[in-house]
Amino acid sequence: MDVTDSPTDSDSQQRPTVSVEIYSDVVCPWCYIGKRKFEAGVAEFRAEHGDDVDIDVTFRPFQLDPTASPGRSGPVFDAYATKFGGPERAREILDHVTSAAADAGIEFRMDRALRANTLLAHRLLWLSEQADSPVSQDAMKERLLRAYFHDGVDIGDPDALADLAADEGFDRAAVREFFDSDGGNAEVAAELRGAADRGVTAVPTFVFNDTWAVPGAQEPETFARVLAKMAAHAG
Repeated sequence: MDVTDSPTDSDSQQRPTVSVEIYSDVVCPWCYIGKRKFEAGVAEFRAEHGDDVDIDVTFRPFQLDPTASPGRSGPVFDAYATKFGGPERAREILDHVTSAAADAGIEFRMDRALRANTLLAHRLLWLSEQADSPVSQDAMKERLLRAYFHDGVDIGDPDALADLAADEGFDRAAVREFFDSDGGNAEVAAELRGAADRGVTAVPTFVFNDTWAVPGAQEPETFARVLAKMAAHAG
């Protein structure tokens, strides 16, 4: 579900807008779950308030493990076991997030998931945000999340990412060339610093109208209430 509205120029001059910047990583299970709950919250807001408010959503980068070696990937189970104190605790955590995802309508296949450095994925999301992109950023984010959490794709591999981008409508060769360039590097680095400057230390974090931060995968009704409050101020 793409929750970003695309008003005409005349509409945008008359309609209030709520901007939402979502800080997240594509290997963060609660970011995927939070995306679904936010989308459900938007639907609740629309059901009560109609379509008179534009909701402008942008995904911002955050890296859970910026020290992960580029070009290398491995089973997520091993990464969780190392980080959280052994196989038993890793299994508990993975079972818990898989169950939470199912409650949100998402099928996790953590047995397939490959932990990798996410910088290239964030560069691809930056590319999809640009005005000439043939793909919405929301669609690209959704594809990356599904690729990691369900399909077992190595989201640190530029060739695999180029394939995913082509699935959504990008020219594969152009994306592969983009990865071989410096395109988006400085911009993504600046956005990562911006997350730190804003005090974002965990994801997902939803920042509404550059003033109100809501951390975590909140329930849909919480997002609907925040959107209503922000819309009232925007109007």
